[in-house]
Amino acid sequence: MSDAPLVNMIVRRLKADGYEDVTTPFQVASVSFNFTAALRGSDGRALDLILIVDTTTGDFGDRDIVRVRQRIEALSRALDVTGSRYVLTAVLAGAVLTGEVEVLAETCRVLTIGDIPINAAGDPDGDAAALLLDDRLRVLLSLDLPLREVGAEDSNGGAVDLLIAALSGDGDQDLLTILLEAAEAGEEAVADAMGQSLNQALMVEAAP
Repeated sequence: MSDAPLVNMIVRRLKADGYEDVTTPFQVASVSFNFTAALRGSDGRALDLILIVDTTTGDFGDRDIVRVRQRIEALSRALDVTGSRYVLTAVLAGAVLTGEVEVLAETCRVLTIGDIPINAAGDPDGDAAALLLDDRLRVLLSLDLPLREVGAEDSNGGAVDLLIAALSGDGDQDLLTILLEAAEAGEEAVADAMGQSLNQALMVEAAP
């Protein structure tokens, strides 16, 4: 693992959410690729491949956005050659890189994480820092909606109950429940659940 505190903090947070280390360098289509760190998802996020780019220390030319873009584009092409369905996300950790970030975003999802206070243990320094880190990584983290506890007296209900109530009316409540349950497993699970529901609806309409 990198010696950079920010990189280590990001990696630990992602691993706490179920991501697994990918040993670097790794090979795709007989081509070797090296990044500061790499992780892959599991379960509903099994197709997520996360690349950590340390823009402060500049390992592997990571302070040069042009070289970063070229390396990620080469990886994307190699994945296409092998027929891989991995979805790439580049996390730019550290100093903000100028230029071509928009071009990089055409190849993969790009997240930037800069100044987040870190304590002596290498964790976010306080609740505000932890929340800031989660906000920057939100698209990669599982959706956590607290359910109402059994026997709770709160008449307003839990977050899921409130969401269902807010969306009640003419909507399909069964579909809403299915999507909320799938959301716990990530974006891919929601897309699969939506696809299955649409297929079932089309089959019903097509039936004589």
